[in-house]
Amino acid sequence: MKMIMPLIVLVMPLAAWSEQAARPEILVLGTFHMANPGRDIHNMQADDMLSPRRQKEIAELMEVLKRFRPTKVAVEADVGSQAVTQRYADYVSGKYALTRNETEQIGFRLAKELGHPTIYPVDEEGDFPYERVQNFAKANGRAAEFDAIASGTESRVQEYAAYLGSHTVLEMLQHMNADTAVAGDVAIYFSWVPFGDPGDYAGPDLLAMWYQRNIRIYHNIRALVSSPGDRILVIYGAGHLGWLRQDVANDASVGLRKLSDLTEHP
Repeated sequence: MKMIMPLIVLVMPLAAWSEQAARPEILVLGTFHMANPGRDIHNMQADDMLSPRRQKEIAELMEVLKRFRPTKVAVEADVGSQAVTQRYADYVSGKYALTRNETEQIGFRLAKELGHPTIYPVDEEGDFPYERVQNFAKANGRAAEFDAIASGTESRVQEYAAYLGSHTVLEMLQHMNADTAVAGDVAIYFSWVPFGDPGDYAGPDLLAMWYQRNIRIYHNIRALVSSPGDRILVIYGAGHLGWLRQDVANDASVGLRKLSDLTEHP
């Protein structure tokens, strides 16, 4: 006898699905780490963002980002960090000088110029078991394959560094936030998927943990939305960009915006 499965209907608020309804907007700006913290597996080296040339270029970037008219600025710092919000308050009151960090050079600077009362740290730490994948590759005679992927990633990072050397900060961010670049960065993560076997899904587990971290970050971003008119600008390392964009795009209650919206159709 053929079983008939019950039809489950998910009822969503009309506003979440209506194209005409006003929706909050989220723009994730992927950036390089301006202060060269060296915390990633592959690190891009940037020149001094406090130099007169780069400060002028960051001022140019500010004018572009203002076209989005953000109501809140979220940054890559521990969620709820009082130290970060206090530094922002001190900066607004003239007691603190900005460091080279992009959280401050872009986030603090823009929020102050827009008159925002605070800044919003939204980061969530997570595991990234890179060595587990590397050990799996070594144990299964696939070290050369692993090293080739790592080498390709390093080459991509160095290409970004070379691009920055001959372009403005805005041009660099346009380059990193272009759809083709974002897709390429996400594809690098998927190159680890084949490294695993039933019982030891080393590569897939790495991606699962990376996804977990980013969906938790997105939860923190989404929690900032308090009205349909909100426009949240999120400033994050470019490695997160494709994943956070996917989260925004898959959430019917918000609208996705991109840097190209501000530069190609200001």
